[in-house]
Amino acid sequence: MWPRDMKAARTRTPRRPVPKKPSNPCVRDPVGVYCRVRPLSRPDQECCIEVIDETTVQIHPPEGYRIFRNGEYRETQYSFKEVFGALVVQKQLFDVVAKPLVEDLIRGRNGLLFTYGVTGSGKTHTMTGSPGDGGLLPRCLDMIFNSIGPFQAKRFVFKLDDKNGVEVQCEVDALLERQKRDAMPIPKTPSGKRQIDPEFADMINVQDHCKVEDVDEDNVYSVFVSYIEIYNNYIYDLLEEAPFEPIKPKPPQSKVLREDQNHNMYVTGCTEVEVKSTEEAFEVFWRGQKKRRIANTQLNRESSRSHSVFMIKLAQAPLDADGDNVLQEKEQITLSQLSLVDLAGSERTNRTKAEGNRLREAGNINQSLMTLRTCLEVLRENQMCGTNKMVPYRDCKLTHLFKNYFDGEGKVRMIVCVNPKAEDYEESLQVMRFAEMAQEVEVARPADRPICALTPGRRFRNQAFREELQRKLEMRGGPINEETEEQAVSELLLQNFPPLPSCELLDINDDQTLPKLIEVLEKRHKIRQLLSEEIAKTVRAFKTALQEFESSVASKENYVQGKLSEKEKTIAGQKMELERLEKKIKTLEYKIHILEKTTTIYEEDKRNLQQELESKSQQLQRQASDKCRMEARLQGMVTETSVKWEKECERRVAAKQLEMQNKLWVKDEKLKQLKAIVTEPKNEKPERPSRVRDREKPVQRSVSPPPAPSAPPVRLRHRRSRSAGERWVDHKPPSNVPTETVMQPQVPHAITVAAASEKALAKCDKYMLTHQELASDGEIETKLIKGDVFKTRGGGQAVQFTEIETLKQESPTGRKRRSSPSNPDQPEDAADSEWTDVETRCSVAVEMRAGSALGPGYQHHAQPKRRKP
Repeated sequence: MWPRDMKAARTRTPRRPVPKKPSNPCVRDPVGVYCRVRPLSRPDQECCIEVIDETTVQIHPPEGYRIFRNGEYRETQYSFKEVFGALVVQKQLFDVVAKPLVEDLIRGRNGLLFTYGVTGSGKTHTMTGSPGDGGLLPRCLDMIFNSIGPFQAKRFVFKLDDKNGVEVQCEVDALLERQKRDAMPIPKTPSGKRQIDPEFADMINVQDHCKVEDVDEDNVYSVFVSYIEIYNNYIYDLLEEAPFEPIKPKPPQSKVLREDQNHNMYVTGCTEVEVKSTEEAFEVFWRGQKKRRIANTQLNRESSRSHSVFMIKLAQAPLDADGDNVLQEKEQITLSQLSLVDLAGSERTNRTKAEGNRLREAGNINQSLMTLRTCLEVLRENQMCGTNKMVPYRDCKLTHLFKNYFDGEGKVRMIVCVNPKAEDYEESLQVMRFAEMAQEVEVARPADRPICALTPGRRFRNQAFREELQRKLEMRGGPINEETEEQAVSELLLQNFPPLPSCELLDINDDQTLPKLIEVLEKRHKIRQLLSEEIAKTVRAFKTALQEFESSVASKENYVQGKLSEKEKTIAGQKMELERLEKKIKTLEYKIHILEKTTTIYEEDKRNLQQELESKSQQLQRQASDKCRMEARLQGMVTETSVKWEKECERRVAAKQLEMQNKLWVKDEKLKQLKAIVTEPKNEKPERPSRVRDREKPVQRSVSPPPAPSAPPVRLRHRRSRSAGERWVDHKPPSNVPTETVMQPQVPHAITVAAASEKALAKCDKYMLTHQELASDGEIETKLIKGDVFKTRGGGQAVQFTEIETLKQESPTGRKRRSSPSNPDQPEDAADSEWTDVETRCSVAVEMRAGSALGPGYQHHAQPKRRKP
């Protein structure tokens, strides 16, 4: 029933089923899905998406797409982890979504962040940003280098191998690598002064100075970046420097996915560049961005035609106990990765009007996104229902590359970008459903990697000690070497003790050396005692402070115990209230369950009644259509029968007329013969001709009519076909029966086939099909179906039929002969003369018809048979 207030009925998405507890005891986290709504391009544009609160959006169909159900149209709400409206800035989005992933990257954990949505929804803007307002990628780079800037290792200390691993080189090898790089002919600019396009120079000037606070200061770090794209399900390296060939440039070669020893997927032969600053990293990104495939479509002026993946790898290793060199042990090296994926937008070809390459690109994009959705659906089904179905990661390169993340190698975050304009309603609805399904997928939380067991803070303690030692050596003004350094250390430790005098006794009567030595030793003993007393005082003071602290702690414990007892009483009361509420909830849930069952029964009854009604209506429709079909069939049969009888009546009338004419002619012949007998002289006896009817019968003589004027002899004539000069395909099925009459089609230079042949059609431009069927009078009726052959756009041949010629034969012996007259008194000669005359006239008629009425393309193959006298 239509609501009174004419308001749209708002419905929420159906309640999700309660997921089953996984058998694996490891902790799982759901995929974090966020929604970002793009602002409208025009203020007067119709909007179909509305932000309800921080976690919910509502999508309603526009005026042209409203789906009425019982007089109402549905408005559906979708929930996300957080929703960002049109006025949200890039920094707020970065702080919520990408900042935790960067913190995990520095702590040695992996992360995956990708943007998903239809074409023109703002995915690339969210990832890259615009001049003056950098996106997630430049902000991630800036935060990484702000955090590890003072602790970066020199170039080539860390070296990536071809098997997705990393190793530490010694200082000599790293120095040789740096010298080799500096000796290259390509000029290298300092990392802080690299030239970037002025249009995008403002993207990296974030100036938020965001950084991770608890960075391990006893580790050294290096950052490696790579940039690839997945185009038409092939992987291409956007940073690969191909040699320039002006004559015939080579196309880029696709890369291969492989699995390392830890079962992680990686791209073999991919260029990975070590960067030392945000500017250098963004310069590498922008160099690859220029090679990315984009195209102009009707929905987006710069539509991405491929999925781009920007990977940031962070290698870190601890320093030794002295804080000087990097540990060479491979198990102490940590390699973490953050993948930023800008997915290509899903699109409908009927809206983009794509053709050719654009159509193929759109098909591959939609296929890869469909595979991603299928993988997430299978993962959700396995987790909820406890099944163990195989996830089809290998169906496309996108899911195959990131299958480790969904298997528990890091956090997965997705930003769903939507355009609220009314034209994108159907596509936005599909995106919302996919995002809702993705939130139900849980990813295993990665285990924390073990860190080095050395004492933290050793780098700065050693550095402070070295600075103090350096200051002492500078004050002395001597050369700095290992011996001097050790002497300075010993002097620094014994600077509070007086120096010992010379202990050498040169004379027996020397009474000064020993007293001086005793005096110095006594002073040292006094200093040691003072130090011991000072240490004892310090210990006593520390013990006193410790006792005071323990007493204060005990008093605080008593206070806390009292507070805890009060809190426990409060908690006990709250537990009782909670139990009461839980019982009430169970009662209400039971009532709800009963109501749901009742509703299900009513809905089932309603569904059954609706199905029965639909089946009855379909049965009525079938009966009505059968009735109409039967009426049409009966009408056709009546029409066919009437036409048949009309033809039969016409045939019988013609036969009767011919019979009457034959009778008149016989009578005329008899009268002529009678006249001849009467008028001839009596003494003359004319010799009457006779015919031998049968050798076994006696010879009967009758009066023969005067000889008829002899007809001209039949001469075979060939009429020139209208298809002369053209090549024909003469299609004669093997079921044709040869009629052996004069009416035979003959087409010169024709290709005769028994079945339709594409090769024969390709060589000719005319087509003729010979078809035979049984006529109503029992004779064979031949139809010649002619047509023209045309070439189709697909490279084949098509036949267009233009005319049908019908050839029908009639046997003169099929008619009723009068050679055996019913009247026994009739003379045999009259019958003979009648039969002979009919044969003569039929032969003349056949000759005339063969000469004039057969039409082009036919000739006589046989003369009409004459009866022997």
